[in-house]
Amino acid sequence: MSLTRIPVALALLLGSGITLAADPDQAIRQSLTSLDASLPIEAIAESPMPGIYQVQLKGGRQLYTSADGQFLIQGYLFQVKDGQAVNLTEIEESRAVAKQINSIPAKEMVVFAPKAPKTHITVFTDTDCGYCQKLHSEVPELNRLGVEVRYLAFPRQGLNSPAAKELVNVWCAKDQQDAMNRAKTRQSVADATCDNPVAKQYQLGQMIGVNGTPAIVLANGKMIPGYQPAPQLAKIALESN
Repeated sequence: MSLTRIPVALALLLGSGITLAADPDQAIRQSLTSLDASLPIEAIAESPMPGIYQVQLKGGRQLYTSADGQFLIQGYLFQVKDGQAVNLTEIEESRAVAKQINSIPAKEMVVFAPKAPKTHITVFTDTDCGYCQKLHSEVPELNRLGVEVRYLAFPRQGLNSPAAKELVNVWCAKDQQDAMNRAKTRQSVADATCDNPVAKQYQLGQMIGVNGTPAIVLANGKMIPGYQPAPQLAKIALESN
């Protein structure tokens, strides 16, 4: 090869490299879908860590990869800032969860709200869950403290369980609040059918990582697994705004 042709060859090689580097989205998608064709990739973007890309899955979960998709990291990414370790993964996951949860129309939830709510929590609930019943008994206190309580359905034993049927009865009742109150105090709820969101909400809960009830999602998308006493929960909820 003559000297005059070397720069041309290098230019072609570099040009090829630039093209590949400029489109890591495709390389990452190809690599990840080769592992699991059903992987629910929502978005791919550069992460705050140079050379690493973050992959957001539906439901908010995050993965990290190299630009070519050949290296995969599952776990938390922290940034050391002002002497503190900031969990960037948790922040991004919470932001994605908040976006999904807060976009749910109020008419698809069973809502207990004070006159002037200061914040809200969204609770994935099951009517026959003891701690769900305990939390529900404290809804008036949460309302008094300025916290709106929004319920989503999550039948722990699946969509064919008796609890799932009872949740459908609650969502299809003419008075949903009364039906929820009855269900949470182990009183019977009249059978009812309608076009209801119980299955959709159950699937959403699974997607964002709910594996038990009550699962409480704050306004900022952070999830609190399990029951919290009303004063403590209200404090956390108000601080999450």
